[in-house]
Amino acid sequence: MNDYFQEIQKVIEKLDQEKLDKMYSILKLCQERLFILGVGGSAANASHAVNDFRKIAGIQAYAPTDNVAELTAITNDSGWEYVFVDWLKNNQLIPDDIILVFSVGGGNKKVSNNIVKALKYAIKRNCVILGITGPEGGYSEKVARVCIKIPAEKYVTPIVESMQSIIWHYIVNKIHG
Repeated sequence: MNDYFQEIQKVIEKLDQEKLDKMYSILKLCQERLFILGVGGSAANASHAVNDFRKIAGIQAYAPTDNVAELTAITNDSGWEYVFVDWLKNNQLIPDDIILVFSVGGGNKKVSNNIVKALKYAIKRNCVILGITGPEGGYSEKVARVCIKIPAEKYVTPIVESMQSIIWHYIVNKIHG
């Protein structure tokens, strides 16, 4: 078996089942909206996850990166670091909404600062924050009710982004029954 698949196998064996179950329990009870934030490959995953949460699990899910016109207009007016905050404000974020972060680094001041700013806003709005991140966890780990850190040692970005997909598919299909 090649090195990449061996690393995926190790990561799957190390996943925290208790955190997976807790994230599932929170999402299963989602009564309002689920906002999925991600940049780069994680943004593409957010778009796919929105489809699955809506179509299969029956949860009203949205990703700010799905509407490129709105995304670029906000970026033009406010700057990239405020793109998610302003998008969440435009969507009138309420305390029962859930924020799910897909991010390899989890957000910090140097990388994905737009995620950090969005999470700070979500905290002010008393929203539940969840995350699926790389091994470092970043700001997402510090503020999330549940943060599943993917313990990849090699091929970190592709494995974390692959595992985001595996985890949301696991949760969506478990909710669906």
